[in-house]
Amino acid sequence: MNTLAHSGGPGPWVLLFPLVWAAVVIGIVTLLRRTVWRGRRGQWGAARTAGAVPGASSPIALLGRRFAAGEIDEDEYWRRLSVLDEQFGRATGDSKV
Repeated sequence: MNTLAHSGGPGPWVLLFPLVWAAVVIGIVTLLRRTVWRGRRGQWGAARTAGAVPGASSPIALLGRRFAAGEIDEDEYWRRLSVLDEQFGRATGDSKV
C-alpha cells in the first residue's frame, strides 16, 4: 500500500502548508488590528454611543485625563473644574438651581 511518504509524491509536508497560510493570515489580521485599525471604529464601534463622536470628548473628561497623566497639579485641577462645572455642568447630569 502506497502512502504519501513512500509514493515519491509531495509527502506528508503538503499537509503543513494550509497551517502555514492560516498562521500568516492570522498574523496579518492581528498586526492590522493593533496598528491601522486601532483608532478606527465603525458604525458598531464602542465610540458610537448616543451623541458621541469618535475623537471628541467633554472638557471635564479631558481635564481629568490631564490630571491623571500628571500634567496639572491638584490645585489647578480643582480650580479649572469649578470653572468648567459652571459652564458645562457635571457629566452625570446634576442640575444646579
